[in-house]
Amino acid sequence: MSRRNPPRVSVIIPAYNAMPELTKCVTSVMEQTLGPDKIEIIAVDDGSTDGTGSELDRLARTCSGLRVVHRPNSGGAGVPRNTGLDLAGGDYVFFLDSDDYLGPDALRRMVAMADENRTDVVLGKMVSVGGRAVPTAVFSHNQPRTDIFSSHAYRTLGCWKLFRRSLIERLELRFPPYRNCEDKPFTAAAYLNADGISVVADYDCYYSRNRQNGNNLTLTAADLVHRMDGTRLCFETVARYLEPGPRQDRIMRRHVEWELCGPLRALLPRESEQQAREHFYPQFRDWARTYVTDGVFQLIAPQDRLIVHLLRVDRFEDLMTVARHAKADAERGHVVDKGRVYWSHPFFRDPAKAVPDVCFDTTDRLPVHHELAEAAWTGDGDVLRLGGHARIESLGPLQPTTQVILRPSGFRHPDIRVPATVGTAPHHGDDAAAGFTVDVDLSTVDAGAPLGGGQWDLYLDVRAQGVSRTVRLRRTRTDTDGRRTAPPKRELATGSRRGHEPSTARPFFTPHGNFSLDVRRTEAEPVCLVTAIAWDTFAPATLVVSGRLTGEAARHPQPVALRAAEDAGSVREVPLLYAPHGSRTFTARMPVRNLRPGRWTLTLRTDDPKSPVPVPTPKALSGTRWYRAARLGRPYYAKPLAGSPKRPMVLRVAPVRPVAALRRRLG
Repeated sequence: MSRRNPPRVSVIIPAYNAMPELTKCVTSVMEQTLGPDKIEIIAVDDGSTDGTGSELDRLARTCSGLRVVHRPNSGGAGVPRNTGLDLAGGDYVFFLDSDDYLGPDALRRMVAMADENRTDVVLGKMVSVGGRAVPTAVFSHNQPRTDIFSSHAYRTLGCWKLFRRSLIERLELRFPPYRNCEDKPFTAAAYLNADGISVVADYDCYYSRNRQNGNNLTLTAADLVHRMDGTRLCFETVARYLEPGPRQDRIMRRHVEWELCGPLRALLPRESEQQAREHFYPQFRDWARTYVTDGVFQLIAPQDRLIVHLLRVDRFEDLMTVARHAKADAERGHVVDKGRVYWSHPFFRDPAKAVPDVCFDTTDRLPVHHELAEAAWTGDGDVLRLGGHARIESLGPLQPTTQVILRPSGFRHPDIRVPATVGTAPHHGDDAAAGFTVDVDLSTVDAGAPLGGGQWDLYLDVRAQGVSRTVRLRRTRTDTDGRRTAPPKRELATGSRRGHEPSTARPFFTPHGNFSLDVRRTEAEPVCLVTAIAWDTFAPATLVVSGRLTGEAARHPQPVALRAAEDAGSVREVPLLYAPHGSRTFTARMPVRNLRPGRWTLTLRTDDPKSPVPVPTPKALSGTRWYRAARLGRPYYAKPLAGSPKRPMVLRVAPVRPVAALRRRLG
């Protein structure tokens, strides 16, 4: 296939007895809006016997961008994918299974996302066709640039993604020749080494479906014997690319839950006693002892902790009992003891089993159902009234010790706790939940002092039967216009009454519905405003600053001079000249040719030395030059340095270096 430019995307399709789904799969790539000149399709017929090969050849005659490779059957998708990788020439690689298909605009959107954000992996939203399970959590919203620690991306380890080909080649990634779980180590290695991950969630990119004949590899190779090699490689991949510690624990948790404990419960009881004991059990036990650190153990659910514990202490018979009765035991209730909630499993506190209580502790995993139904200011004061409902699943009514917590976001301050009144607030849609109301008086909430400036996130400490669960206070419902409306911003009366600086409080909902409060100091009106800064047309080495007084000038000292202060301590001043007849406008002329080389900060001085007015840095002011005869005509320059509108303008004064200036001019 000859091309003027290399393709943007190489789409690799492994195909084995893929009729009739194959035709829609391939044509969905041929019809991509990205354009046929930017896509190459590499379809690998893996020894099919149902006409898949001939259908691919037919499609290739209609599409110059489709390349077909025929090879003997390998027994899995990994080997034909590797064949495609060896031939791929695109900037990106996309793996598409022959029973699935793409939305028409999928590749264009994913390539644009990768290009704009310089990310190495892009996940396109997956859609279920015919009930096949697909991941959903990671596709809640677009994520231009994220990683596996800041998103749910690691929950989906299928290879149906856009990969930057340079990443694959740098890592020398290829698929192992396994029938199941062959793509998980590949995707895991790419995730763990990627320079950024993107998520396209606002368009249906990838349609996943089961074959009519039911011969999907995920269904025909679902036994333990087909999973063990891939699972082992998953653990080894994480251990290879992540140092031991909390970050590794977070990623290992996924494999412990999904590749170790889940298959053990569901599949190990199906094996013969001899196979289970002699072949699979030793491998599971080795993974539990090698990769399940204490950090991972604390992260996993009680059902998984029990399995890991029995593996660690080498109790095969008890492990098989737990696995065989896992479904029924999962429905058992809870036991509350001394503020903790335990899974009521038959092994719980059975002296003959001697399993630690931590294997059954489910306190931190009990669902908390709650909603903020009311948030409003009361009267003209500084009191914010919050009302809603809450309950801890299976634990009955709220206790009066339930509290709202104000927790600082991004700065240090102890949590502030405000007691709630239980049983008085209306609630919606959850008859078992108890109502609560809280009046937060911002003038006294901090141990009698006003609430300090900054963002405060609000939490609810829900208590029932002596059990405490703290959750983010949130509103799940939206208004009729689809939005969550928070109370308006309010000027607090606290400052004038208690000698504190004036401030405002702005309640708001985050994009996820969480309730927060932003308290900021009220900016006082300045004494004067600088309205113009320019170089004098007739005296280029003279800076002209113009301005006017504001209404605050009557209550504060007025500016009297334009002041230039050098970093080394020198000071130069020129008076402000006010227009006649009581005008409030003024002008100052600063000859910068009299300033010695250095950095000079400009302010307007008032009679109160503690309250200078900053001269803002103008956006369009260029520099100026002049010659000093005393220096044999050597040129000097002054130019403003980049700065913030809230900080005084800084002028750099320095001699011109002719050689450096000539180099800049010549490029």
